[in-house]
Amino acid sequence: MSLIEIHNLKVHYPIRSGFWNRVTDSVKAVDGISFNIEAGETYGLVGESGSGKSTTGKSVVGLEKVTSGQIIYQGQDITQPANRRRLHYNRDVQMIFQDSLSSLNPRKRIEDIIAEPLRNFEHLSKDDEKLRVLQLLDIVGLDADALYKYPHQFSGGQRQRIGVARAVATNPKLIIADEPVSALDLSVQAQVLNFMKRIQQEFGISYLFISHDLGVVRHMCNNIAIMHKGRLVELGTRDDIYHHPLHIYTKRLLAAIPETNVNQRAAHRATRQAVEQAYQDQQARYYDADGAPFPLVAVSPTHFVALPADFAQSLAHAEQEVQA
Repeated sequence: MSLIEIHNLKVHYPIRSGFWNRVTDSVKAVDGISFNIEAGETYGLVGESGSGKSTTGKSVVGLEKVTSGQIIYQGQDITQPANRRRLHYNRDVQMIFQDSLSSLNPRKRIEDIIAEPLRNFEHLSKDDEKLRVLQLLDIVGLDADALYKYPHQFSGGQRQRIGVARAVATNPKLIIADEPVSALDLSVQAQVLNFMKRIQQEFGISYLFISHDLGVVRHMCNNIAIMHKGRLVELGTRDDIYHHPLHIYTKRLLAAIPETNVNQRAAHRATRQAVEQAYQDQQARYYDADGAPFPLVAVSPTHFVALPADFAQSLAHAEQEVQA
């Protein structure tokens, strides 16, 4: 059984108008997505800004109200508050936020920020609590003198590591990492990602890794879901997504990865322009009459794409011939 199973998750925000302020429409931020996260794995959720990926993460952790659908944890639907409390879900599922500065209370010292989840769930003595906070700081590579400092006294990478320390304080089973390195320099990105991998290996933590950067996701994730307009447009293993992409939106994201080889820049630019042109010209084939992605269909045991079944199979067959 998977660690957590997401079934037909929907998060809709009502639009009110008129004299009586009645609900006349809704914004479908997340519109019926399903995927599973296994114990100890890093699952990637990728999409551009506004695709619904952060709303999905906040729904899983409990910061957004779910309109419909199920989030199954240990065989129970934790969208029901009673199940959430009984399974200690709020202790077992934590979150690393994108904006490291605004997610840390500027009036609290680092000792209190990291100790807060311990005080909520562990109820340790003062000495044991301080020892545990020091251990967490050591895990993320910060010195003991960080205890008495405030968030503004740290760099962005250090604050993100403090966020990681707070997230792992209760030994959670799943961490929702929402764009954890998007605001950091490349060298600091690598540092934070390596810390996250090391912590995962030591504690067996699963990650839902939310990002718009397919280069970073490739480094972190074995299974990846591509999200657009509130729905999943492609889902598969790392090999499926990077070497056999079928949906035009996935190809568009892959084409946007910067090319580091200067000798290949012209060819890469031409490929990116061709993919962008295909995206603009062929949207009617990849999206329904309302502009929404189609339901997912299977093209292999691990690979799913949001296309009409016959079109998906023809694309998969063409991809196989190219590979042969």
